[in-house]
Amino acid sequence: MTTVHTRLAGVAAHLPQATMSTAELEDRLAERNPALELPRGVIHAGSGVRRRNIAAPHEKPSDLAVHAARRLLADQGLRAHDLDLIIFAGVTIDMIEPATAHAVAAKLGAGCPAFDVRNACNSVLNAIQIADALIATERHRRVLICSGEMATAFMPWTLSGTEEFFTIAAAYTVGDAGAALLLEPATEPGVLGHRFTAHSAGWEAATVRVSNLTTDPAADWPVIRPLTVNAVELAHSIERTDLTLFHKSLTELGLTWDDFAAICVHQASLPALWKFCDHVGIPPDKVVVTIAQHGNLVAATLPVQLAQAVTSGRVRRGDLVALVGLASGFSAGIAVVRW
Repeated sequence: MTTVHTRLAGVAAHLPQATMSTAELEDRLAERNPALELPRGVIHAGSGVRRRNIAAPHEKPSDLAVHAARRLLADQGLRAHDLDLIIFAGVTIDMIEPATAHAVAAKLGAGCPAFDVRNACNSVLNAIQIADALIATERHRRVLICSGEMATAFMPWTLSGTEEFFTIAAAYTVGDAGAALLLEPATEPGVLGHRFTAHSAGWEAATVRVSNLTTDPAADWPVIRPLTVNAVELAHSIERTDLTLFHKSLTELGLTWDDFAAICVHQASLPALWKFCDHVGIPPDKVVVTIAQHGNLVAATLPVQLAQAVTSGRVRRGDLVALVGLASGFSAGIAVVRW
């Protein structure tokens, strides 16, 4: 009996044309809050974000995912009817019900099953884990994983004071993006391994909450609250998470960080990125850095980095790539692939 493996057949990214620099963002905040003395330079100093992409006002997360998916299908010479499963993996969604994957499928003209996977910034990484299992067990053959993140839509522009600004400062570090991955069966391993861990007791350290249902029938529901991060509690959650999973994964495969052509790491802030890399031994020159020019791309971060590495020629067929995920919850994970 032939063993079925999984390979990443292709990847594509969509970055909206419109951008906003951090200085422009601070200008808008100052204009909307004339009575407040909002500090300048804090967002860039704390996150390293200089600019972020902004989706068009009429667009939804499914639109960003579809832009990337269409590009990917064209690159692969495929049509939507060639897909037999679509997984939408992301934080921002079009609606609470149905799954945003159905909106993606409809816009693509696909007729296959579709569902969502949501685990904060590790959503795409978990979708790869699921797709690999489905392909290896021959339940599905050609799986499209896509993501559309529109976190800038939830940036608050009016503030009650500087205390609120510092509480929700992370909400101003995000950017919008779409991404797509195509996974297929193969005779040789492409997805070499994946491993995950979580410290769920720390889930309150970083949250995007939904307000309670209002009694006003004319009011919109749900009301999405800004991203709030308790940096101290988040650090404690990370410390309590078993990050030895990265070392264990590489050891099982007989690899070291030096064996990779590129290492895609989730990036919530530039200082935190380098601190994490130093902690787990990732060489800085292996990292694909996107946060400075595009902001925190939430679950789209890893596939956007992979797409950029492939497009630039940094990653070629046969090269090893590590996808390293960190997410509120707190969860961590890694997928090792041979491109």
